Amino acid sequence: MVSITKDNFSIGQICESGQCFRLHRLEEISDGKYALTALGQYLEVEQRQNQLFFDCTPEEFERVWREYFDLEEDYGKIMDMIDPEDTYLLKAAAYGSGIRILRQDLWEMIISFIVSQQNNMKRIRKCIETLCQRYGEEKRLEDGRKYYLFPTPEALAKVSIEELYACNLGYRSKYIHKTSMSAAFGEVDLDAIKRMDYKEAMTELCKLTGVGEKVANCICLFALHKTEAFPVDTHIQKVLKEQYADGFPFERYASYAGTLQQYIFYYDLKKGDRVC
Repeated sequence: MVSITKDNFSIGQICESGQCFRLHRLEEISDGKYALTALGQYLEVEQRQNQLFFDCTPEEFERVWREYFDLEEDYGKIMDMIDPEDTYLLKAAAYGSGIRILRQDLWEMIISFIVSQQNNMKRIRKCIETLCQRYGEEKRLEDGRKYYLFPTPEALAKVSIEELYACNLGYRSKYIHKTSMSAAFGEVDLDAIKRMDYKEAMTELCKLTGVGEKVANCICLFALHKTEAFPVDTHIQKVLKEQYADGFPFERYASYAGTLQQYIFYYDLKKGDRVC
């Protein structure tokens, strides 16, 4: 077990922020305890105010989770950059102040955000979990519980389009099939993409079947940690139209625009839950 104290960190807000689909609350155990399968590992995290408890060894925490949760970044400093006259963004950042931009697996994010197109969070999670259970490697915890790794490109390349349709993926089945074939047979070099700058990565990702500008930006932000990436979905489009008619001030926020995008997305997503 590893315990740390961290401000501007909410495992609940991260779970609901739309960037990670294999993180969920363990309701049967505790309201503040969450389980995550990522990077070939299974982790349980419990939060009590600003104290976090990671159910792993200190070695695993340093090797995997410190970077994954972006724990070295000062998110308070990012929020301090916000224009004091931008009351909307100040409110959004304050409301979602526990969100961090995770450093997730590139391949998982490619498939996850292809699945996310014209989809809702609950259904995305279900589709991805189905893929993992059917085509990912099965693992067991010491207590006998099972978990599944995200399927490799090679594993998904062997799956027929008909089988993918049976996972309730709809038209996205063809995209996943073709993209998996491209990755499995070397038509796209995932390791090379990891070394590219933002613009290069965007260009290369958009060559994949089913990956357009919005999906490529999500992949850049949530897998490659290109925090200048600014995905625009229906939530963000609406906010930009209502709050930033003259344009979002990208020049002011430079490489942190994607982080601020997450605050905006979460604030708009949860507006029905807010007490104003």
